[in-house]
Amino acid sequence: MEILDNLALGVSVAFTIENLMYCALGVTIGMLIGVIPGVGHLAAISMLLPLTYYVPATTALVMLAGIYYGAQYGGSTAAILLNLPGTPSSSVVCLDGYPMTKQGRAGVALFMTTIASFVGSFITVIVLAAFAPPLADFAIAFNSADYFSMMLLGLVAAAILVQGNPAKGLAAVVFGLLLGIVGTDVSTGIQRYTFGLTFLYDGLNIVAIAMGIFGVTEVVANVGKVVQVKNDQKITFRSLLPTRRDLKESIFPMLRGTGIGTGIGVLPGTGTSIGSFIAYAVEKKVSKNPEKFGKGAIEGITAPESANNAAAQSAFIPTLTLGIPGDAVMALMLGALLIHGITPGPNVISDNPDLFWGLVISFLIGNVMLLILNIPMVGLWVRLLKIPYPILYPSIILFIVIGVYSINYSDMDIMLVALFGAIGCLFLLLGFEPAPLLLGFILGPMMEENFRRAMLLSRGDLMVFLERPVSATFFAMIAALVVWSIYSAIRKKRVAVAKEF
Repeated sequence: MEILDNLALGVSVAFTIENLMYCALGVTIGMLIGVIPGVGHLAAISMLLPLTYYVPATTALVMLAGIYYGAQYGGSTAAILLNLPGTPSSSVVCLDGYPMTKQGRAGVALFMTTIASFVGSFITVIVLAAFAPPLADFAIAFNSADYFSMMLLGLVAAAILVQGNPAKGLAAVVFGLLLGIVGTDVSTGIQRYTFGLTFLYDGLNIVAIAMGIFGVTEVVANVGKVVQVKNDQKITFRSLLPTRRDLKESIFPMLRGTGIGTGIGVLPGTGTSIGSFIAYAVEKKVSKNPEKFGKGAIEGITAPESANNAAAQSAFIPTLTLGIPGDAVMALMLGALLIHGITPGPNVISDNPDLFWGLVISFLIGNVMLLILNIPMVGLWVRLLKIPYPILYPSIILFIVIGVYSINYSDMDIMLVALFGAIGCLFLLLGFEPAPLLLGFILGPMMEENFRRAMLLSRGDLMVFLERPVSATFFAMIAALVVWSIYSAIRKKRVAVAKEF
């Protein structure tokens, strides 16, 4: 009965006129920010944070949270239509979403990502309401060795999920790890690979890397040639509906992605990107036809999309109950709470039940709003394909430049976009995939920090990674992935040799 009382309290808080208005404002801004390439939810939340001074804490968090998970909905739109992820966690959607666009199925892809986003978010909110205290206890039980093992699993999965040679995927991951080293060492204060350039002291800008290696590369790759995209189809609601086969092939991937995203998001310090990549890798491994991934597989968009939206919702557990943000956005959420004199921690649910349960119910309301907003606008997004490329591509570059510059107001970030655009083109020529590089860059600093902490606590004993059950389980999964990858490569080679004879 206690859960019903808590939900009733949440309903009474979330359904006030003020909270409903700010929830609608947040999810609408978030969706639009996610759709526009180059302008991320981090910049939007940063600019709107001053507004939270003038509204109650619950209302402020409802609006900021709406921007966050609303951007997860919209982030896949540019990824599918233009091969340009609106958010870093949407980068994996490019792998199969853009090929679907080239096949004339952009409407279906956008429709299914909307459904997958809703399913992932809705189920996770229910899990939040029912299991928030136990999940918080589970997350707090993790130590540095467990985090390092989990992140290593994410990197191995990223290297294996690439099309073609896994060695190239591994090389891209290592390159991403090296990029993550650039900046000031938080432990010693020493500048690493900054070459005396002050703008590198804080490290490389992830937005500049993502926009350069995905967006600029796509524009440059298509300069001077006509992209064969079937954009002359009549946009009707019927044309957006998926086939029975699409639905059948999406049900279990969405559920698996939701489970992965919920589990990853509840762990403090992880963020949404890890869940997307792991969900994609899992679907590729369990699929009977893994060769279809990267060529327009519907599972390749529904699984990671449900995972990143589920992670965006469950990330609030460590942020609110432990005071440990999963990423920069969650850090801004903590800032909004501190502005109002609320200290996040284990007692936040008991001391501020109206805030926690009002936020949970607002998640449900916001996701319903996003579902209502997104589906009618799918046709509008598909019509973006009708814009002539001589107009569209310079506009994309303009959005990228404005979006990147607005974060730090730094000219050097624009130069970084150009540099990583060139690197992306080189990757394209050499047959490398950029997605593992991005994951390596995101996880590299966190892996280093947790590895150092684990070594300090164990006094340099590497067996700490195998002595803890959670860490040992992750290493067992890594070994299974490697063995399966080697077995698949040998089997594929044997089949090729048998065909020759």
